[in-house]
Amino acid sequence: MNCKNCNNTLKVTQKFCDECGAKIIQNRLQPKVLAQQVNEQFISIDNKFLRTFIDLFRQPDTVIIGYINGTRKKYIDVLQYFAISLTLAGIQVFLLTTFFKEALEFTPDFIKTMENMPDQDVNPMAGYNPDFFTKYQGLLYILGVPVSALATWLVYYIFGNKRFNFTEHLVLNLYYSAQIIIITAVFSILFLVTGMNYLIVSSLLGLPTFIYLGYVLKKIFKEDFLNTLAKFLIVMFFYFVLYGIIVMIIFLVLFLSGNLNIYK
Repeated sequence: MNCKNCNNTLKVTQKFCDECGAKIIQNRLQPKVLAQQVNEQFISIDNKFLRTFIDLFRQPDTVIIGYINGTRKKYIDVLQYFAISLTLAGIQVFLLTTFFKEALEFTPDFIKTMENMPDQDVNPMAGYNPDFFTKYQGLLYILGVPVSALATWLVYYIFGNKRFNFTEHLVLNLYYSAQIIIITAVFSILFLVTGMNYLIVSSLLGLPTFIYLGYVLKKIFKEDFLNTLAKFLIVMFFYFVLYGIIVMIIFLVLFLSGNLNIYK
């Protein structure tokens, strides 16, 4: 019998391949088998997803540094975790654009305030198209990862902490980004279901997610509060500058191609 993943020769009694570590699957796919896999990965108390999610709050250094140093079995792989977060974000966008479209509309009070502002002869919110911002949400999430990785790598490199290279900073920011995307998507769905003001509450989620980045940096680089705070503020400056440049380039490309449709 050979491993179906790497073609390594196996013993009949083996449950895992001693070459690639893959689990040996001998049964045909059936609903029961799929249900067991879903339970192992996402539902059971000891599943990898739940463990990764909790430990990225409790001990993010263990998850991230462990992955960088080669621990790959205890927690979900960083790319798989990021893919799960994008899936949840996609579900959020689907619900928004299909069942809760009104949640993206500005309130009448907000529009009235805009109309009453000085030197506002034309209502800037007239014809506003909320679908534009949800349409490119996944792309913006993906672009944010290398930008934030570049920001953290540059800041710590400049200040003499060269412990991790750019790729390892990419892993750090992939785990961080996946965590905040999951939190944002889950809370956004809850806000939609409960009828809370989506635009206001989702905006308030922004601050805690940035504070969480500072917490992750402190846990990983083991620096005191003031040093971490100083580097965190510089990281935020670099991030917003770099990200702003990229977003402006994207908007320019969309505008020149005729696909920029902020208004209906």
